[in-house]
Amino acid sequence: MFQVVLTPSAGKRLIAKAIIEHQSVISAIEKGTLVIIAGTTNGYIAEEILKSLGRLSDFNRNYFIRGVVLPPAMETTEYGRLPDESKFPGDVVISKGNWQKGKTIFDIVDGLKEGDVILKGANCVNPIQKKAGILIGHPKGGTIGAAMQAVIGRRVKLIVPVGLEKRIFDDVDEIARIMNEPGASGPRLFPVSGEIITEIEAVELLFGLKAKLVAGGGVCGAEGSIRLAITGDKERLDKAQSILSEINKEKPFEI
Repeated sequence: MFQVVLTPSAGKRLIAKAIIEHQSVISAIEKGTLVIIAGTTNGYIAEEILKSLGRLSDFNRNYFIRGVVLPPAMETTEYGRLPDESKFPGDVVISKGNWQKGKTIFDIVDGLKEGDVILKGANCVNPIQKKAGILIGHPKGGTIGAAMQAVIGRRVKLIVPVGLEKRIFDDVDEIARIMNEPGASGPRLFPVSGEIITEIEAVELLFGLKAKLVAGGGVCGAEGSIRLAITGDKERLDKAQSILSEINKEKPFEI
């Protein structure tokens, strides 16, 4: 067993490296369509996937966001978006290995079918309940509203990459009921129960090891960090320790 502390940005990178090993994702890239909906965690995933396709130089993660949570002193629109979205590149849509640059989930949702995969990040996760929630600022439900047409209507697979920094303890559906009540203020919450991938699932996907969340937090840049205890075969532990030491060099996310 060894322990590792992961900052939020390192956690995003770990999740990204695990996602590209996911068999449903690999199959969608090669034989169908993969939709990576813009978001901070998904930006790391898009980097890893586009790098594998030799297209990384065409992508800038810093602008791959729609709604975003920033410190209260930083300006966002009434929908929680950046005031200037002129450099927004669209979502990353890959069909049979080809990046359909500039396309969004809204452009292609009607053509998605079983075997395709949508990646959509989240704003909260209950790791025990295996359920996540997505903050909604848009009056028509935003990108998850569009994505669920394919998920529910045509059994398109939904994978939700989300870091444990966003862990909550109450029932996600109950929180949504409170936040979505008529007369309430602030963003709404859309509960989702697709395949949730946190750092814990990422460790299993990438290394075949078990991870437990044993502590969290820190200072001097470690705010929001998690501490994992990782167990399993010694050879795999050695490999994981080496790779995680590199992942931990990930710099904080910046816009």
